[in-house]
Amino acid sequence: MEKGVASSPGLSKTLGLTQIVALYIGSVLGSGVLLIPGLAAEKAGPASIVAWLLMSVLVLPMAITMGLLSARFPSAGGVSTFVRTAYGDRFGNMVGWFFLLSVPIGAPILSVTGAHYLAVLFQWGELQVYLCAGLILLTVLGMNVIGLHVAARVQTIVVSLILSILILAVIAAIPHTSAEHFVPFAPNGWLSVIQAAVLMFWCFIGWEAVTHLSEEFVDPSKNAIRGVLWSAGIVALLYFGVAFMTVATHSYGVGISAASLSVMIQLSLGPVGGWIVAITALFICIATANAYVGAASRIAFALSQENIAPRWFGKLHPKYQTPTGGLLFLAMCFVLVLTTLYLGLIDLSRLIELPNSTFIATYIGGCLAGVKLLRDNRVGRIASWTSLIFTAGLYPFLGWSALYPLAIAAALILIGSKRINKGSGQSLSA
Repeated sequence: MEKGVASSPGLSKTLGLTQIVALYIGSVLGSGVLLIPGLAAEKAGPASIVAWLLMSVLVLPMAITMGLLSARFPSAGGVSTFVRTAYGDRFGNMVGWFFLLSVPIGAPILSVTGAHYLAVLFQWGELQVYLCAGLILLTVLGMNVIGLHVAARVQTIVVSLILSILILAVIAAIPHTSAEHFVPFAPNGWLSVIQAAVLMFWCFIGWEAVTHLSEEFVDPSKNAIRGVLWSAGIVALLYFGVAFMTVATHSYGVGISAASLSVMIQLSLGPVGGWIVAITALFICIATANAYVGAASRIAFALSQENIAPRWFGKLHPKYQTPTGGLLFLAMCFVLVLTTLYLGLIDLSRLIELPNSTFIATYIGGCLAGVKLLRDNRVGRIASWTSLIFTAGLYPFLGWSALYPLAIAAALILIGSKRINKGSGQSLSA
């Protein structure tokens, strides 16, 4: 046990390798597979499959780094705990804010994705799509107010549904593939491939999400790594299969990229396939949004308790003792983001770049923490440096959205400096 890291003696070690793999797959393989293959193909054309191969290579050392850190520093704080342990509270809190300010944008993207899959079936217009997206978010907020969480059994069902739908979609699409759909291979140039790879980062977040369960792993020193290796391989294979078939059947383009999986499966199964995908997509988006909204509201509460967020973020429900202050903050952000999308001030593929940038910044912080905390572990040291180089190498290609985490960091540094100066002034006057 590392110095300063406390364990929870009441937790029993009940999670074996199979359960660990299911948990990792459920955390990583979610809404991204519904949204990103079509958007990436629209951005880079058939060459987007090269980007999927690139990300499959990148994700392995990143997953190993997160797995090793999770086993060594088990905590619900995720990457922020690793960064705090390695570099102190200031940087740990900064990573916490990166996550908190990702969810107000990421959750609406999830809800709009789920609504788009229903829109394909019901032939909805934009107004109906965003009303449905708002209803999804309202449901998630309500679930978190009363303290209702997605149980492990439901998570297993979600994972089973995702795997079944993806395998079905790939197999059903085979008769509709054509070599003509791969020409021209890179219609938007090779720079678009790197830009598509950056967009795909959305699909590979979540490796830190199982951190808080690592104390319950059976033999975590071995199974944490085995779990990420198996799950990383399965996730990469499924993503590539769906992405390849999306291109091979040309199930993407203006107006349909956000629901490309539904378009692809309906080629063989017709409306029935559309219903299967739509219901599954809705379930996936609600479950994923519920998990992230719950986590963000609690991070808001924790930051408030540490006096680095507004006090009202720490308000609790008088009956359920849930963080209603953080949920209110998220609700206000959701209204703003959905309105911005509906008015067409920014499109979905551009908006997703903002939370993507904060997640990349979060993982850069995690990799930096790994470089310091795993230097006594040869595998961890190599994985940390490799993932740091790859992840940092993607950052310049974020474009304008790279300014988002930098602005958050600058604001936190400015606020911290003002507090230090204010404290010094009060000391002098005393």
